[in-house]
Amino acid sequence: MIQGEYVRTIDDRWRVTLPPEFVDALSEPDSRTCVLGKERYGCLSIWNKKTWEQRVRAGVDLVAHKVRTGWMTNRVDELQTFGRLLSTKFREATIGANGRLVIPEGFREFLALEPGADVVVVGAAVCVELWHPKAWRSYLKKELKRFGDLFEALTR
Repeated sequence: MIQGEYVRTIDDRWRVTLPPEFVDALSEPDSRTCVLGKERYGCLSIWNKKTWEQRVRAGVDLVAHKVRTGWMTNRVDELQTFGRLLSTKFREATIGANGRLVIPEGFREFLALEPGADVVVVGAAVCVELWHPKAWRSYLKKELKRFGDLFEALTR
């Protein structure tokens, strides 16, 4: 499980340095390619590429199969919306030297931060998240009270 909370600064080239243990969790022995995702406004997720492919690829493949076999003929509007959102929601990225990740265009605006700003880097069990500090505090204020019940439910 990926755990931890760190504050990092976005540099003038839109890079954020990830903690080494997060880099290890996101990387494969032969690749430092990961997948960025837009989760909620003010939050980006970073996935190990293989984990992301297991999580999302099966669903995308199922939709593609339904398209090929004619099951989506009457659902073109939904299919187009799905395609648009899928196209903008995820993007591959490479973790560079010293654990630096460049936040690409299209994702910068979603995070709503500028170079020189602090970003909260959070281990979210199955992925790493980059949070706008205000969005993170708001999320914690709303969700932290659920921790006990959630822990109980997940450990049964």
